[in-house]
Amino acid sequence: MERDDIIEYSLDAHHSEEEGKKIRKKIWMVTLILTVVTTVEVVMGIFLSKTVVGADSGVWTAIKLAYIGLTLLKAGYIVMVFMHLGDERKWLRYLIIAPYIGFICYLLFILFGEASWITMG
Repeated sequence: MERDDIIEYSLDAHHSEEEGKKIRKKIWMVTLILTVVTTVEVVMGIFLSKTVVGADSGVWTAIKLAYIGLTLLKAGYIVMVFMHLGDERKWLRYLIIAPYIGFICYLLFILFGEASWITMG
């Protein structure tokens, strides 16, 4: 008697070579995009320090906002690709992502609001 509770799913995939190439191309593209964004973040962190651009200039604020934006972009891309949220319908993506965006905006509001009190005192 053959057991039906043990299923080997990898043998049941039936992917063609074209689909395999498409999947590998997507993996390489994701790797490239995440590598580029991470490299930009690291280069910004190494070469654009507070002492180089000046702590009181608007450039330093722009660098901090750019770094936060790149980090959020990378996090969103990881969620969309690796957690397969990008394959879902648009309204479901927005339903899942919107609370996180609101929470991040709230945290940024608190961060910059409280930071302004440090400079006032």
